[in-house]
Amino acid sequence: MSLTFLRDPDLTPERRDEIVRLWTEVSTAGGAVGFVPPVTLDEVRAVADVQLDATARGALRLLTAYEDGRLAGTVFLKLNTHRLMQHWCTFVTVMIDPALQGGGRGDQMLREAIRMARDLGFLAVQLDCRGGTGVDAFYARFGFKEVGRVPEMIHMGGGEYRDSIAMWLPLN
Repeated sequence: MSLTFLRDPDLTPERRDEIVRLWTEVSTAGGAVGFVPPVTLDEVRAVADVQLDATARGALRLLTAYEDGRLAGTVFLKLNTHRLMQHWCTFVTVMIDPALQGGGRGDQMLREAIRMARDLGFLAVQLDCRGGTGVDAFYARFGFKEVGRVPEMIHMGGGEYRDSIAMWLPLN
């Protein structure tokens, strides 16, 4: 159950396909990564390509985790371009393969993402998560604190709405 991490890996066509596959599997399983199931590979690819292109341009940094040669998870670190906010980053698209959840891999992945943020010189990390999933409690275990909540910001479809929860982790 040991993960191998790659920071800022080459975004080869094969790696892009791995990320789209994982993102689709996480979304289909109900993971809060920008979609509501059901979702297709093509729908995810359209969004993933924009994010991966931004990564290739340096607007985001990427952490990937592999287990036995298979992509197990990702965390994208969004960088701030505003000169007054360059001391912190945002974690986006934090994912662990649904088939591998529950064995501590998410903990390993988040610890490594926090190390990466520190190594890059950031003083804090921000993230937003979907209310009603319990994932805010997961992040709280690592020291993230809820610093804001926007009620019913996320439309799940069919008249269902969820809060968007802003969380903050000082890295000092």
